[in-house]
Amino acid sequence: MKRRAFITLLGGAAAWPVTVRAQQAGMPVVGYLHPAVPEGSAQTLAAFRKGLSETGFVEGKNVRIEYRWGHNDNERLRDLAADLVRHRVGVIAMPSSAPAALAAKTATDTVPIVFSTGADPVALGLVASLNRPGGNMTGVITMNLELGAKRLGLLQELLPRAKQFVVLVNPTSRAAEPFSADVKAAAAAIGRQIEVFPASTNRDIDVAFTSFGQRQADALLVAPDVLFTSRRIQFATLAARYVVPALYSDRRFVEAGGLMSYGTNLGDISRQSGVYAGRILKGENPADLPVIRASTFELVINLQTAKVLGLEIPPMLLARADEVIE
Repeated sequence: MKRRAFITLLGGAAAWPVTVRAQQAGMPVVGYLHPAVPEGSAQTLAAFRKGLSETGFVEGKNVRIEYRWGHNDNERLRDLAADLVRHRVGVIAMPSSAPAALAAKTATDTVPIVFSTGADPVALGLVASLNRPGGNMTGVITMNLELGAKRLGLLQELLPRAKQFVVLVNPTSRAAEPFSADVKAAAAAIGRQIEVFPASTNRDIDVAFTSFGQRQADALLVAPDVLFTSRRIQFATLAARYVVPALYSDRRFVEAGGLMSYGTNLGDISRQSGVYAGRILKGENPADLPVIRASTFELVINLQTAKVLGLEIPPMLLARADEVIE
């Protein structure tokens, strides 16, 4: 499929202009602020649209969606959010991204915002409390950052003789430090060594994997991060090249050839964001909509990748998997 056709299929890499006629006709407009790229976002967008449809809004029929893409450059997000405000959207929504949420907050204190983030939205200053957000923001907490110890336990179950674990984080993320601290504490509790590596560019990722190979790391834990998710094919390729079993936070890594993932069902998170956006368009106040905590998590395993890496997945681990890719 040609790039132009692909982007059109996603429904908005090139944002539709909001015309005065559309506003006069009463068609509400949703602003969708994405920190990454259109490619690979089809499932997330489909889930968001599903949530909107559950409240009676169908894109192109009775709601318009303005898309803005950050292309993995967080510095662009504030300008993109401000542009959505200038287009007088009725609500701004976004996938899991603290930088996008903060950019939207900076851009407006009047336009309703539905965020999705792994970090604590109270600590970020997005809302006053989870039950009574106040202001113009509400949304969903993915809980992905709280699962570091659980993921480390899964790696230990996969590789019970492993001693040396490595963790990859994006140092530009606010979540990098607390995530690293959580994983280090979990590793100490089970008597395992762990080393944290930073990566904030494509080249950093390449260099990190070279280091993993030189250290003969037993396994890799990849922190949740939008940049990493956008480079999931790169991760799958490098993990196979250096024979490093890796566990990710997002099933899309496994669908791209990664070994294993454990994390929030992001499709459900996007659907819930769509529902909240629709409810706000119908007149509900975001200040009164409690921030939702994710409650659905999934373990996904790629057996073909395990074979390439020379691994045999323990039967008990396979039995607990929500999906096995063969």
